[in-house]
Amino acid sequence: MAKNTPQPKQNEAVSRRDFLALGAGALGLIGLLQTGGMALQFLAPRRVDGEFGGVVAVGPAESFPPGSVTEFPDGRFFLARAADGGFLAVSRRCTHLGCAVSWHAADGQFACPCHGSHFDLIGDVQNPPAPRALDTYPITVSDGALMVDTAKAQQRDSFAPEQLVYV
Repeated sequence: MAKNTPQPKQNEAVSRRDFLALGAGALGLIGLLQTGGMALQFLAPRRVDGEFGGVVAVGPAESFPPGSVTEFPDGRFFLARAADGGFLAVSRRCTHLGCAVSWHAADGQFACPCHGSHFDLIGDVQNPPAPRALDTYPITVSDGALMVDTAKAQQRDSFAPEQLVYV
């Protein structure tokens, strides 16, 4: 037995209430899609060459004298050149609680302003509470220029000579 349900006629107009409900649903769906797209964009890692999270070209090796430290603020690292000519890209992030360290040339050390940790030219801990040496980033040479990949932080307990990169 079939129930008597009213069937809309083909030429019957949509009511104002149904039209507004359909429009509100469409606007809600569009808003949800936009919010989801923005959330995905926010959570996606930002990897831009020349900035932190990408590959930073620092220049030719000859432009850095032995025993020097050069800061690269956009890359969030220091390029240290040891007395024997080896290079090390040292993170600015303290291994204690993540504060930004700064280089003090007069003292020949990196200093953390938050809790007083000090690190030498190659990032080894000289004064705790930092539990280990500063992290480093891989260095490669391309067409005579040094390149630092800030997307790949390398944790280390202390300095080892094989961490230095020679050109």
